[in-house]
Amino acid sequence: MLIVLRNAWALLLGIMLLMLGNGMQGTLLGIRGNLEGISTLHMSFVMSAYFLGFLFGSRMVPEMIRRVGHVRVFAALGSMISAVLVMYAVVPDWVAWALLRVIIGFSFAGVYITAESWLNSASTNETRGQALSLYLIMQMIGIILAQILLNVGDPSGFILFVIPSVLVSLAFTPILLAATKAPAFESTKPMSFRRLYEASPLGCVGMFLLGGVFSAQFGMASVWGTQAGLTVREISIFVAFIYVGGLLLQYPIGWFSDRMDRRRLVLGLSAMGAVVLMLPLVWTLLFGTVPFVVLVFVGAMGGGISNPLYSLLVAYVNDYLDNSDMASASAGLIFINGLGAITGPIITGYIMALMGPNGFFVFMAVLFAVLAGYTAYRMTRRRTTPEHVGGFTPMSPNSSVIAVEAALEKSEEAAARS
Repeated sequence: MLIVLRNAWALLLGIMLLMLGNGMQGTLLGIRGNLEGISTLHMSFVMSAYFLGFLFGSRMVPEMIRRVGHVRVFAALGSMISAVLVMYAVVPDWVAWALLRVIIGFSFAGVYITAESWLNSASTNETRGQALSLYLIMQMIGIILAQILLNVGDPSGFILFVIPSVLVSLAFTPILLAATKAPAFESTKPMSFRRLYEASPLGCVGMFLLGGVFSAQFGMASVWGTQAGLTVREISIFVAFIYVGGLLLQYPIGWFSDRMDRRRLVLGLSAMGAVVLMLPLVWTLLFGTVPFVVLVFVGAMGGGISNPLYSLLVAYVNDYLDNSDMASASAGLIFINGLGAITGPIITGYIMALMGPNGFFVFMAVLFAVLAGYTAYRMTRRRTTPEHVGGFTPMSPNSSVIAVEAALEKSEEAAARS
């Protein structure tokens, strides 16, 4: 791991700074939207717009890189992100914010693809797994630290929008100065949905459902917090613990993933997620106001289950893939996850408008319950599973197709050596 840090420290530092900026803007908009009088339903469209842009970026940026190169695309999209982060405070209107979120989602998809290409190129077959783990850690640390920075200024002012803009601008300095020769890049068409579904129905359905969970966590947590009457400090703590849980539970769940039927683990984690996320509603009905410490626990468990489930489903799909299918399958999985992510905030906002803050947790609990039920159903349709072709590789749902493909290849290489 020290070798990876020595060879790719600039890339990893840049990724952390990027996630500082991205983590700040997502939470800050939910808080500022409440101060501007924007309704929960309208904010759900704003938050959904990011994932729409991210989906477009995942499909279009590879062609842009192929035509004009990594450096130009990276610099152009980075400048776009920095400008948009400041524009939020200039035009506090939900329609304008939605358009800006499409742009910033598109741009972040592009910079992730570019940065991950460089990181993958800087890694050897022996160090790729360590590089992916460090990449996940830096992403999570960036988002967690972003929540701390939310407390250094007034969300009704301008400074909290300037800080992420500056951080994102600084993120490109170590990456562009340290990156040597840009890696070769070929855009890959996703595998047809029919072929991907035939290979792993559970993987496809699970990735779609998890897209809704992730987008609710990443996009609507601060909107929920303002509706629930939490302070900025409490919202930042709640969001931070979603990612603390996601980081801490990746590795123990990964250990179990490589030692048991992955479907049983998906079933157990999904059922646990559904039960835990229903706790705020049950508590409200039985006892009234939910203590903040309980909310933090629920947030940490929700993130601690959903993030490893993403990596677990990628590993499960990999069990049914040939080596030649990995690139196209990774693109297809990202697209399916993105479709689920677009719908997540909108449905969450609608449910919250109907039943109040607890709708935030109920929506995710329902998705986990559906995933648990579908997993149980699939276990009756496909009674045996192949031997694991590779190990569990911790990943972030924010990763692009490059990281997913690298994780699949890493698993295949590990299998070949075993």
